[in-house]
Amino acid sequence: MKKRTLTLLEIMIVIFLITLITGAIGYNMRGTLDRGRVFRTEQAKEQLRDLLLICLAENPDAEAIAKKPVYYLKKTGLAKDPENLIKDGWKKEFSIKATKDKSDFDIRSEALDAYKKKKGILDETSDEE
Repeated sequence: MKKRTLTLLEIMIVIFLITLITGAIGYNMRGTLDRGRVFRTEQAKEQLRDLLLICLAENPDAEAIAKKPVYYLKKTGLAKDPENLIKDGWKKEFSIKATKDKSDFDIRSEALDAYKKKKGILDETSDEE
């Protein structure tokens, strides 16, 4: 019996098909990863706001809490890992400011805002002051 070997053309076709399939899967995964980052960021914003409001109940200086959130979260012992809690799904730090009446916090993620702008998603909380 004669042994049949693969030709260069057959190998190139197989490599092309593998690349095509991998590219399609990678393209679909990117959207899934971005949606996961959006979800994580929105959940982290809510959790961070709740914890900062608890800190505010113990220390009425909202400006100081907004400037040093990690310090106050560590001081109260409410968060397991405050350094990561103040980061969004893209691992960038949130922008934290006290509201004008100093009874709440405005927490923003530049990466989330950029993602929503790119996707054309309107956010009712993103009104400019």
